[in-house]
Amino acid sequence: MEIKDTYRTFSRKSEGSFKDKGSRFIAHALPVQSEAEIKEELELLRKHYYDARHHCYAWILGHHQDEYRANDDGEPSGTAGKPIHGQLLSNELTNSLIVVVRYFGGIKLGVRGLINAYKFAAADAIANNEIVTRIIKDTFEVKFDYADMNDVMRIIKEEDLEIVAQDFQMTCRLTFAVRQKFSEKVQQRFTDLRKVEIEQK
Repeated sequence: MEIKDTYRTFSRKSEGSFKDKGSRFIAHALPVQSEAEIKEELELLRKHYYDARHHCYAWILGHHQDEYRANDDGEPSGTAGKPIHGQLLSNELTNSLIVVVRYFGGIKLGVRGLINAYKFAAADAIANNEIVTRIIKDTFEVKFDYADMNDVMRIIKEEDLEIVAQDFQMTCRLTFAVRQKFSEKVQQRFTDLRKVEIEQK
């Protein structure tokens, strides 16, 4: 079975909007890498839209959509975070955050109205963004003697590996990145060089 070593995410920040019965919904979509980054982005948006009634959001992290969260921020349960999260899922996105800010217009929208409003605002922000496919890479460090430099560099060249760092002293160290589906093959090639040590970072 072939390893899936790509994922889809946003290329940049974007905005979207939706209006219903006087209520305004302003959506922000952006790529994120960690929960700490998500927390920072949420704080910035809360400060910017300090006078808004709700700041609802959903995010997904991990190359295989391993972690996620949806937050209704005071809206009736399941009417805000869940439809936003649904838009991320239906577009197969990860490492992505969507925040929808609501300014209340004085007229209640009801459960169905809220679900639609948050869904459409999130969808608009996605439509105004660009979805990109990223390649998942593994990182390895090889340690070797200077005498084995040619053998190591030949594999680096033949496998078109991305050199991340290198330190050529008495004992040489070289860190490289490789597309995940080629990891096993490349690791084996270095393992076959008896005097070379390799470990995944």
